[in-house]
Amino acid sequence: MRRSVDGDGREIHTERLVLRRLGPGDLPAVVEIQGDPETSRHHPVGPASPEQAAEMLGTWLADWAREGIGYWAVSERGSDAVIGIGGLRWHELDGQPALNLYYRFRPATWGRGYATEMAAATVGWAERIVPGAPVVIVTRDDNKQSVRVAEKLGFVLTGTTAMYGGESLVFRSRGSISDRGAADG
Repeated sequence: MRRSVDGDGREIHTERLVLRRLGPGDLPAVVEIQGDPETSRHHPVGPASPEQAAEMLGTWLADWAREGIGYWAVSERGSDAVIGIGGLRWHELDGQPALNLYYRFRPATWGRGYATEMAAATVGWAERIVPGAPVVIVTRDDNKQSVRVAEKLGFVLTGTTAMYGGESLVFRSRGSISDRGAADG
């Protein structure tokens, strides 16, 4: 996969996608995506209300300001329409800090490999920004699409943790995603 990153990490361009830092103007897309019952099918709390989505966006914007890392608005190249949200946030997992990889896409885009493409580019970017930081995907075992993304990226199932309303699977990166086909452009 061909990928390029601008100098300050505000955008990543992959073969088919543009990942850019979320901004306040993305609230309508966040409300739609986070509030969609289908995209929230594997989340025990269910779809987010508009107020909850606004709170999420505020938290995600603060992550970028505080940590220099966070969630992206994902669009297809040549379009400004946000088709997904994804990126990395610091979480404590088993008493240790780890970058948790998150992704949620509009159902109309499912099955096209966008989550895998976004995830590979994001992890490759993080490997340059915070080298050596553990990257994990935590997902419920019934979320087969998320499990498949982890497997495609070469993440390894290392156990479970109490998250997302019960026991969730923990997948860990086995080294550089860039070494597995997400070469820099």
